Amino acid sequence: MQTFDMLQWPAFAASLAAAYWVGSNNLHRRKIGFWIFLASNFLWVAWGLHTQAWALITLQICLAVMNVRGLLKTDS
Repeated sequence: MQTFDMLQWPAFAASLAAAYWVGSNNLHRRKIGFWIFLASNFLWVAWGLHTQAWALITLQICLAVMNVRGLLKTDS
């Protein structure tokens, strides 16, 4: 299995962990969750470029924008 093929597993794990952390009532944990989501977006885009999964790449870019919005709203 190629190195880029393996990116899907940490991306998967990061997405699940981020969803857990974002659901926290604790402000600091929610912020961590959004940062983990952004890391997972990056990993999914890298994997999507390798596999030419253009819809996935577009989705992850849109989700990254929403995650930045969530991170900014968490600060306020």
